[in-house]
Amino acid sequence: MGKRVHNFSAGPAVLPEEVLLEIQNDLMDYKGHGLSVMEMSHRSAVFQGIVDKAIASTKRIFSLGDNYEVLFLQGGASTQFYMIPLNFCPEDKVANFINTGAWATKALKEAKKIGKKMHIAASSEDKDFTYIPKEYQLSENPAYLHITTNNTIRGTEYKTDLVLDDIPLIADMSSNIMSKPIDVRKYAVIYAGAQKNIGPAGTTLVIFRKDMIEKINPGLPTMMDYHTHIDKASMFNTPPCFAIYVVGLVLKWIEKKGGLKAIEKNNIEKAQLIYDILDNSDFYRGTVVKEDRSLMNIPFRLPTEDLEKKFITESLENGMLNLKGHRSVGGCRASLYNSLPIKSAQDLAQFMLDFERKNK
Repeated sequence: MGKRVHNFSAGPAVLPEEVLLEIQNDLMDYKGHGLSVMEMSHRSAVFQGIVDKAIASTKRIFSLGDNYEVLFLQGGASTQFYMIPLNFCPEDKVANFINTGAWATKALKEAKKIGKKMHIAASSEDKDFTYIPKEYQLSENPAYLHITTNNTIRGTEYKTDLVLDDIPLIADMSSNIMSKPIDVRKYAVIYAGAQKNIGPAGTTLVIFRKDMIEKINPGLPTMMDYHTHIDKASMFNTPPCFAIYVVGLVLKWIEKKGGLKAIEKNNIEKAQLIYDILDNSDFYRGTVVKEDRSLMNIPFRLPTEDLEKKFITESLENGMLNLKGHRSVGGCRASLYNSLPIKSAQDLAQFMLDFERKNK
């Protein structure tokens, strides 16, 4: 096996090495069945077992009761941006959003595009999305409140679960799903593209509280209707078989590591290595208010753009990939998802200190 690089990509992101090795071992012959998961009928008992295990792992990790459904869908979180209002915002209701960055902005725009009444309950756009709003004002007749729990581009994160009374809380958790314990009971719907924290690109995890099923609008196109996927347990049409298989392996890895408390502890340790440098340097500068800093995505700036370009070039030479900031904001960004080894964060911290010493 060749040398592994340090992968700080914001997504598709690093996967656990032991998961990759298991995939490699199973690739030609899955568990002695004589064929790859990529060749397997999605109607077979073997593949149904793969799906069932992934759903069971999700429920154990989140301690989900019988009042929640777990789905694996296609189309990424971007498809959920319009499926959510299409299904859950009737004509006499208003879709409410807290706008904390690019992906939240895309979600609210999709609601508007399909003709739904929408309301921005709070926004951090006034300060370039560098904080999480602490207060919000719902509209009259709210259908739900939609939030993005972690903002990949800007590097902000909700630190606590919001508490709503009778208004459904819907969350895009694409970039911090299963990175820490959450109180699932406070959420009506959770969705997350797999490719940042729980698997490869190709499938989206959707978790439903069952009381939301009766709220689904009637008469929707078949594939856009959540009833379709709930009634057929994610198997209405051919699902993203290989992606679901890999997600199942990653979820098994999370359980083996000790669950979400252990995962969070490891994530805090990794992030602190980088934040300690940002907090004690006049060379590097963090871009987010401290109380809202993400454990998953850490954007930062150097004194000049020329130094940032040099930093990126030399980081690549040292086997550190994808530290360039998002094209919309520039600078640098390190993504430290669950599967990133502590060694990668340690080596990045040391590289940052060495680079500062040589270029200050």
